[in-house]
Amino acid sequence: MKLPAIRGLMDRRILVNFKVDPAVLAQIVPAPLRPIEIGGHGIAGICLIRLRHLRPSPLPAWLGLGSENAAHRIAVEWDEAGCTRAGVYIPRRDTSSRISALVAGRLFAGLHHHARFDVQEHHGDYRVTINSDDRAVHIAVRGHEASSLPADSVFGSLDEAASFFERGSLGFSPTTQPGQLEGVELCNRNRNVTPLEVDHVESNYFDDTDLFPAGTITLDSALLMRGIDHDWKIGRTMCCNAHEARCEANAR
Repeated sequence: MKLPAIRGLMDRRILVNFKVDPAVLAQIVPAPLRPIEIGGHGIAGICLIRLRHLRPSPLPAWLGLGSENAAHRIAVEWDEAGCTRAGVYIPRRDTSSRISALVAGRLFAGLHHHARFDVQEHHGDYRVTINSDDRAVHIAVRGHEASSLPADSVFGSLDEAASFFERGSLGFSPTTQPGQLEGVELCNRNRNVTPLEVDHVESNYFDDTDLFPAGTITLDSALLMRGIDHDWKIGRTMCCNAHEARCEANAR
């Protein structure tokens, strides 16, 4: 039995965004999902979240849990009831919380893998390094607060970028059942977004040239969010063409 809604505080969230050849993403994303295109580019990225006070909605904040979390994401859309909906496909989630990793898929939606997080924050500078226990994921991000997005970003403004990711609040992740994705929706209660300039980024998922051949992926931009009160709401499951999906970041 999964919890219907979970509330918490998004103490810090970093979104590192890449421009990707849509044809490459189409080989990764399982149907009926398909990559969203902006200016001829697909959008994928890394989400780094520190959560605090995470608990079932009726409980007080002091009973909540805290954790560092990471996810690889691809912006997607799909057709439903005659309309086109937007969201994200999340092939992999990692967490510093052994409790979250243990109960994920049972109490929480989606599979979570345990990882070691090294986080350093000082006067607007951010350094996050992640290594999963199963050695399948390595991420390293270093950046600092900025006044604007890069001039060559696909997003024309900070507000456009923030609105794009807010529209993609419904995320689908692989489950233990082949051919099935599980949805969870992020509902923000406030917005606090600033640009982040990336000084260095590593991801053995996005750096994998078997998945992303040279020249098909480039850094676009990054966003920093602080103090976001939010809810996670369990969505529905979706059947997909599992044989078309690379649903886990492979060990390298």
